[in-house]
Amino acid sequence: MTTTTQETTRPKRWRSRKIAAILAGGLVLGVGATYVLAAWNDSEFATGTFTAGTFDMVGSTDGTTFSNHNTAGTAATLPFTVNVGSLSPTDVAAAPFAVRLTAPTTNNATVTVTSAGTTGTVTNLTYTLLQTTTFGCTASTTGTALVPAGTAMTSTGGTAVTFNLVKGTGGAAGAAVNLCFQVTAGTIAQGQTGTATWQFAAVSS
Repeated sequence: MTTTTQETTRPKRWRSRKIAAILAGGLVLGVGATYVLAAWNDSEFATGTFTAGTFDMVGSTDGTTFSNHNTAGTAATLPFTVNVGSLSPTDVAAAPFAVRLTAPTTNNATVTVTSAGTTGTVTNLTYTLLQTTTFGCTASTTGTALVPAGTAMTSTGGTAVTFNLVKGTGGAAGAAVNLCFQVTAGTIAQGQTGTATWQFAAVSS
């Protein structure tokens, strides 16, 4: 009995072709995976710079030269028209003052006036604080009463005393608010001496 080799070799060749085809398919899949990894990338970034503004109020006793008087210890000395070193009953001493915002200031302001305290004896002295249209102050000056006449030196009249300041434009300082202190002597005692201090506190708005 004889056998032929053709029947056994043909299936081997067929299996070889099938394996080769599978391997080829695997190579194709591998190439396809490489293409997927080749992606483009792009990004956008945004940034912002934040700078604080400037806020500074200054005062003047002559309407021309403005400077800082930031503490009670560096308070501006008011130039009263009557010699406050020798007051007598019914005398009225008057003194001007002005405040404004400096040129670099970036915000408007609301100013609140308060009594910052007294020393010595200020009994039987009263005052009024006026807002005037121009700089200057005498016993006869008139204006808008921020503090009513007859107010004790230790008070501002029992209500909040405020006014507004406007920032400057074009590199200029803001417009000044002109004020007038009028102090009236009542039945003061001979030789009494006292000092009153007021605070003008500005808050940006």
